[in-house]
Amino acid sequence: MPEYSTKPLTVETWPEFAALVEANNGVWGGCWCMGFHPPGPGWGKSAEGNRADKELRVQNGEAHAALVFDDGRCVGWCQFGVPDELPRIKNKKAYLDGLDGLPDWRITCFFIGKGHRRQGVAAAALTGALEEIARLGGGVVESYPDEVGDKPTSASFLHNATVAMFEREGFERTRQIGKTRWVVRKTVGR
Repeated sequence: MPEYSTKPLTVETWPEFAALVEANNGVWGGCWCMGFHPPGPGWGKSAEGNRADKELRVQNGEAHAALVFDDGRCVGWCQFGVPDELPRIKNKKAYLDGLDGLPDWRITCFFIGKGHRRQGVAAAALTGALEEIARLGGGVVESYPDEVGDKPTSASFLHNATVAMFEREGFERTRQIGKTRWVVRKTVGR
């Protein structure tokens, strides 16, 4: 298993983040990891518009991610932020139906570059995100991973990773909000 390092997404690390996104067709056809930010793709944005919006959010400190590096090259990331920064989540109606207070932080998506999937990059990204959340003050962290069990699943479709990976980091399931999607929570750094 390679030894990975993590760094927060900042103006200084933007070029490495952008290089990985560009090497992967803008991620999911030009999302640029904007799908959970307001307004995000599907609101008349192009890949170029998403790139510009993401870069502006990074410059303004309104986009958070833990970038994973392998031998100096960014190979993946985990996006996180406060609920106002990342209001758009999957299965939102079911989520709101059972809502018992918003978390302090959300983890909304992971992206791992081709050739690095299923090699521990997502786990390293999650660890890096939790370390950065603790540095930023900590609190209740929530995410929405999938329970895949033994079912073969393409890693490229697991945009929010698996319940098992989160449970290995001490997250607990709180409720199911989709056929395979769960809300998981953990308190960090308080």
